[in-house]
Amino acid sequence: MKIRSTEELVRLYRERADLPYGLTDVTQLQHALQGAHLARSEGHRPELVVATLFHDVGHLLGRLNDNPAERGIDDRHEISGGRILAALFGDEIAQPTRLHVAAKRYLCATEADYFGRLSPDSVRSLELQGGPMSDAECAAFRAEPGWEDALLVRRWDDRAKDPHANVPGLDAYLPDIAACARAA
Repeated sequence: MKIRSTEELVRLYRERADLPYGLTDVTQLQHALQGAHLARSEGHRPELVVATLFHDVGHLLGRLNDNPAERGIDDRHEISGGRILAALFGDEIAQPTRLHVAAKRYLCATEADYFGRLSPDSVRSLELQGGPMSDAECAAFRAEPGWEDALLVRRWDDRAKDPHANVPGLDAYLPDIAACARAA
């Protein structure tokens, strides 16, 4: 699926993000909105809010009602999502998306209690994504531009799974999306 504009990206979320978010009790849209709300409520810049909102867009590009991790497949959603966001917004938004999976692997390697806080779905996908990073992989991750932003996105990603959360809808983020978009 080709996304050529922020309008198409928003439409994708309106039309396809009602799918379940893995094995959680939230939809892809609820997950996205909760993450963006956490970023915004903590006072982060619009680019980080938008990156968090769209960090899992790659999941929406596959088949409907598909959970690749459940079938033992890493869909590399961070790569496909990063490409879309780079074209629409640039690297400041795309890079945290590209690195949010690596951030999970990094945190599992560097924080003793992080793995124990992962959802069952995240544990399963971690295994498919390569498991905790080695020391060399951690050093390479820290050399990546935007790695610290990716850690923030990852932490909001982990927390954005509450089926009862009451957060603003997609329209609340349209001004940030427009402000962050690359000129056509």
